[in-house]
Amino acid sequence: MKQKRIFCGCGSRARITKTNRLSQNCADVYCQCTNPDCGHQFVAFSHYHSPLSPSAKTTDELASALIKSLTPERRKDLHNQLSLF
Repeated sequence: MKQKRIFCGCGSRARITKTNRLSQNCADVYCQCTNPDCGHQFVAFSHYHSPLSPSAKTTDELASALIKSLTPERRKDLHNQLSLF
């Protein structure tokens, strides 16, 4: 998989120093210019737009992965909601 490259306004590559995930599909990406004469620090916004090919995982595998990523409290809430059906 090709790594994402981020560039500073000066044209030099920028290094990602921190990622603050806002949701499953978007994040604030904190960056720092690698050019020591520039030193620019900035926040970029990264967002998943659309798939180019569907996932090879089954719906069950995807659902299981999502449920496992929930906090125990959210997992309990989901269980309670599903028990209504």
